[in-house]
Formats: sequence, structure tokens, C-alpha cells
Amino acid sequence: MHVPDGFINAPVSAVAGVVAAGAVAVSLKGARRELDEKTAPLAGLVAAFIFAVQMLNFPVAAGTSGHLLGGALAAILVGPYTGILCVSVVLLMQGILFADGGLTALGVNILDMGIVTTVVAYALFRGLVGLLPRTRRSMTAAAFVAALVSVPAAACAFTLMYWIGGTTDIPIGKVFTAMVGVHVLIGIGEAVITALTVGAVIAVRPDLVHGARGLTAPLKLRIDGELVDAPARESVTPAPAPAARSNRGLWATGLVTALVLAGFVSYYASANPDGLEKVATDQGIDKKTEEHASKDSPLADYGVKDISDARISGGLAGVIGVGATLVVGSGAFYVVTRRRRTKDEPAGGNTRTGEKV
Repeated sequence: MHVPDGFINAPVSAVAGVVAAGAVAVSLKGARRELDEKTAPLAGLVAAFIFAVQMLNFPVAAGTSGHLLGGALAAILVGPYTGILCVSVVLLMQGILFADGGLTALGVNILDMGIVTTVVAYALFRGLVGLLPRTRRSMTAAAFVAALVSVPAAACAFTLMYWIGGTTDIPIGKVFTAMVGVHVLIGIGEAVITALTVGAVIAVRPDLVHGARGLTAPLKLRIDGELVDAPARESVTPAPAPAARSNRGLWATGLVTALVLAGFVSYYASANPDGLEKVATDQGIDKKTEEHASKDSPLADYGVKDISDARISGGLAGVIGVGATLVVGSGAFYVVTRRRRTKDEPAGGNTRTGEKV
């Protein structure tokens, strides 16, 4: 659903850019509460994973394909504020390096694909989790429904922006029907990918999943025939070591998966236009599409310039994209957590007494 330059007029694109910038600024502050040294590396990995999976277009109807938007997945795994930042990093990398999604439409895309999907999905997810038993199965089901709804919600958001600032005179009813219809189908694919990924991570490390906090019941001990809460384990020094190893293992597994998906599996993705491209062609929305400012990028259209073999060119571009997204995302989240630590530490004082050292 990457909106190119020329679909939405300049005033509406500018307003969307201001709203998106404000949302990113708020998310930077909110992410400080969601991230710590343990979860920040996962956030960078989530951004890279979303980039990789977005390269895997899947067929949804005759001549139409869809791909992951990722807002629901990111929000559930690392939190809604951090989720917005993850998707924003992906869209920025795609726009600058791969000429995917207009640069003047970057605000439109962040608002549509990043903010709307994340907010809608996480609000629905939290509502469902509050009604369902706190089990892995119910968490996975809630993730499925939240992801499913988030995609047509984004289609509605695009339709609203097009209604206000579309550059072609097309009946809005036709645009709405076509956009929502095809994106309900795409939402099913989004829901399957999101539910499988969330379920897999919860199965191995529920403590790292933002949306699954509190899923694991507290440890109980039987004393004199009664079950009581086990004492906290903060005082046990060796405990953090196994968790650190598990974090590295999960991170490495996720990175290898993203690289394989982008570098190899993406070659077999559907070549059909995605939902927005198909609707734009059928309805005439694309009559005033503008050339992308990065059309001469060496990675434009997800291929490496001057490499003729499509498999090698596309695979190498995918690997570069995963690496670039991981570096930029991880760097941003490292800065967020560093600022959190700096803010939490008393200025020039001891953490216990506040005395100068």
C-alpha cells in the first residue's frame, strides 16, 4: 500500500507529514517506557523482519497481490510507540534506497501504514486480551483478529485522504469499495503472518513480547499443603546469564530468517501489482503519478544496478535492505534506551544516596 508521489496533492501531503512527524516525536518519548536493554535489540530486529516480509507479495485475487504492512506485528511484539517507529524506519529505508513509496508522500505512508495500522491493531488486541483467557492460544487469536482489521482500516484511511486531496476526479464510492474489498483479502494474509510470528515468539520467550506481559503465571510453592507465591529472584546473581544467551539466540534466529526471506524466498514472490496499485490502475487514480526522486538509486525497484541475473540482483538488494534497516533501527532504539538511562540516573549523584561522587 505504498502511496507514490502524485496520488495526493501537496497540501494534504504536507498536513499528513506534520501529523506523522508529531506522531513519531510522541512515539520516541513513549518508546523510552517500552524499551530497555533487553528489548531494544528485538525492536531493531522487528523492523528488519518487517522489511524482509514486505518483499514477499502473496496472491489474493486474479491479478492482484498483497504484502505485510507490519503495524500489528510490531505493536504486539515491542509496543505501540516502538511499533510506529519500526514501521517508520522501514518506510524511510524503502523510500530512500528502493524508490518504493513517494518521498513527498512519506508522511502519508507513515500515517497510513504505520500509525493507523499500529493504533487500530493494538487497541483491538488489548481489548480482546482483556476479554479472553491469558493463554498463548488466546494471544495468538487476538493477534490474528487485530492484524486482520488493521489492513482494511488503513485502506479506509487512504480513501479518506484521497477524498480530501486526491489529484484525480474519481467517485469516492468506487475507490472506497475497491480499496476495502481487496484489502480485506490482504488482511487475511497479514493476520496469518502476524499470528504465526507472535505465536512462535511467545512459545520461546513470552517475556520479550510486549503484548504478552503477564501471560506467564507466577511461580508457586507448596508449603504445608498450601500454594503460595515463590519469592522474587532479584537477589540471585547468576539468573541473568541464561536470559542473555537466549536473547542472543532469538536475535540470531530472527536475523537469519529475515535474511533468508529477503535474500532467497523473495525471488518467488508474486509479481502481480499490490492492492493499491491494482485499484489505482483500474480506477484511474494513477493518472498523475510523478517520477520517484530516487528512481536512479542503485537499489531502485529492489534490484542491484548492473547485475543482470534477477535472482542475484533481487536477493542481494533484499540482504542490503535488511542490513540497512537493522542498522538504522537498532541505532535509533539504542539512542532511545540510552536517553532513558541518562534521564533515570541522578545528575552527578549516587543512585542510593544522591551524594556527589
